[in-house]
Amino acid sequence: MADNRTNYAFREFFETCRAKALQLALDEDRYQGDITTQATVDQSQLGLGYIEAKAEGIIAGVEVARQVFLSSDTELEFTDYARDGKRVYPGERILEVRGRIASILFGERTALNFMQRMSGIATRTNMYVERVSHTNSSILDTRKTAPALRYFDKDAVRIGGGTNHRFGLFDMILIKDNHIDAAGGVEAAIRRAKDWCQTNGVKVKIETEVRSISELVRACTCWPDMILLDNFMVDDLAEAVRWVKANGYGTILLEASGNIGLHNVSEVAMTGVDYISVGELTHSVKALDMSMKIERT
Repeated sequence: MADNRTNYAFREFFETCRAKALQLALDEDRYQGDITTQATVDQSQLGLGYIEAKAEGIIAGVEVARQVFLSSDTELEFTDYARDGKRVYPGERILEVRGRIASILFGERTALNFMQRMSGIATRTNMYVERVSHTNSSILDTRKTAPALRYFDKDAVRIGGGTNHRFGLFDMILIKDNHIDAAGGVEAAIRRAKDWCQTNGVKVKIETEVRSISELVRACTCWPDMILLDNFMVDDLAEAVRWVKANGYGTILLEASGNIGLHNVSEVAMTGVDYISVGELTHSVKALDMSMKIERT
């Protein structure tokens, strides 16, 4: 699946989303300044701050943290001990920041918030990726992200070894059950989508959800790019894969979704589906524990 973050047509939009979310995070914490630090710390005092892991996991958000700190003081200096995608262990140092202590404290919590959430997502994603590593299936994310944090949530999935599905409602046509029912059936929905793309000169992938083998058969006759097998039992997934290949529709990619967790993702992958989407990667995030310590120099 193409990584839409690299698509030139959308690149500016993605960067705008990222910048706005980052600025909002900074604004909600700082408003009129850090009055605790102003009241207790000499503004010229130099020192260093270091972020260390308190749990094992995959690190994500190092570059985001760097931008947070630089937003308060462009003279801060950094040493990376762990880059995005590296596995770390309790007590391991991740990032070191040197300069004015007041500036470091100004960015501490916002930097940690981004890193802990992103690292939690990357760590969970990596667990799923490892469970299906013996197959040809890829782990997909969903749009079940924290509002306004989608760029960072999806970037964390990528860092953890997963694959990004569509970013929003604009970069791929995904026909769900409500679209199918409103259109009068899966064939009608796919045909209308194809006609719309042709009429409007839009070049995006078309995927449709199906809820049964019979609906899968009807969908295949319209040749979408992908088919989402929603809430299929494992035996039904295997049957769907066999039927698609046996009847000459092997170029249509198959995605499994619904009721999939670490307990059964390997079994789902072994049915031969191309993709497995997992909402919990981003809708049920457990942050990776880490902390920051300050030392005077």
